[in-house]
Amino acid sequence: MTTTAGDAALAGKLRTAIARLTSGQAQATDGKLTIVNVCAEAGVSRASFYRSPAAAEIKTALANASAAPEPGTAEDLRGQITGLKRAAKTSRSEHAAEIRRLNGQLKTYANQIQLLALHAEQLRDENQQLRQRLDNTAGTITPLNPRRGRQASAQAQARTES
Repeated sequence: MTTTAGDAALAGKLRTAIARLTSGQAQATDGKLTIVNVCAEAGVSRASFYRSPAAAEIKTALANASAAPEPGTAEDLRGQITGLKRAAKTSRSEHAAEIRRLNGQLKTYANQIQLLALHAEQLRDENQQLRQRLDNTAGTITPLNPRRGRQASAQAQARTES
C-alpha cells in the first residue's frame, strides 16, 4: 500500500487531534480519548479515519492510553476515599446525636402526657364527688343570711315594678 500526500495530511491531522486530547486542550469535544472525538478534533469523518493507513496505529495508541493509569490518580482517589469516609463518619455521629436528642425529647413529652393524664383523672374524681354531694343535698340548700336575702329580693322586685 502506498501513502499519498492526502494520507500523510490526514495522519498529521489525526496525530495533532490525539495530541490535543491527551494534553487536555480539546477544542471541539469533551476531551475523552475516543475515536469519535479524535475524528471531531481532526475535522475528518470516521469513514476517512478508518480508510487511513494511520488508523491501526491510532487505535493502538488509544488502547494503550486508556489502559495506562493517569499519574496521580491513585493518590487523588485515596484522598477522595479518605474525605468521603470522614464525611460519612461525621454524618453518622451527627445522626446519632440527633437521635439521642429526639429520644430525650420523646421521654420528656411522655412524662408530661402521663402527668396531664393523672391530673385529668384527679379532676374527674373530684368532679364526680362534688356532683354526688350536690345530688345528696338537693333539697336541703339553705341561705347563709336569710334576712339579707329577703331584703335584696324585695328591693329588686320594687325596682322592676317602677
